[in-house]
Amino acid sequence: MNEFFITATDTDAGKTYVARALVTALVSQGQKVAVYKPVSAGCELIDGQLVNEDASLLQSCANCQQSISRINPIAFAEPIAPHIAAEKSGRQITLSEIMTGYRQIQTLKADTVVTEGAGGWRLPLGQGHYLSDFAKQGTFQVILVVNMKLGCLNHAMLTYEAIKADGLQCVGWVANCQQQMPYLDENIAELSQLLPMPLIARLGDCLDIDEAAALIDTAVLV
Repeated sequence: MNEFFITATDTDAGKTYVARALVTALVSQGQKVAVYKPVSAGCELIDGQLVNEDASLLQSCANCQQSISRINPIAFAEPIAPHIAAEKSGRQITLSEIMTGYRQIQTLKADTVVTEGAGGWRLPLGQGHYLSDFAKQGTFQVILVVNMKLGCLNHAMLTYEAIKADGLQCVGWVANCQQQMPYLDENIAELSQLLPMPLIARLGDCLDIDEAAALIDTAVLV
């Protein structure tokens, strides 16, 4: 089973967009793909259940018939830092709870599991823990989404160095071109030289998910 963890240089960098594109590409190749978004903040109450939009979008692309609560077991209503939302709700986010949710995903016997992180690599969970601590407990291959904007070279290199220092393998990066960045081509070329893993896609938010999926180079992820 392949296990990918999607992280990014910052929040709103396009993790869900890239995760959906990857899942769509793998499903189109005949794979059984499960998804996991362990923590979210910013949800709508639907039929008495907190539903995160990103988790719902992931659910629509995967093909393991997962419930939203299995995909996203830890969800908070307010769109704020999850550890603050947890404190305001009188609860704690624990690594054991996140791992329990992931083990349930593993029982689905999927060909691939795509896990989408929250925020950046060092998202605090509270009590001195980070979401990256969960990633370190698994056998994930990490995909780094770089939000192409001024400052992204620094953010990308620092994030990559943190992933490497944590002992995980970063197998590819995605240039997510949401903004009109000056000298975009030059910045992508520079990152392609600086980062040791391959660029697996250059995406823009004007593409629909099937078009984005067609641009993902899944061959380098095998």
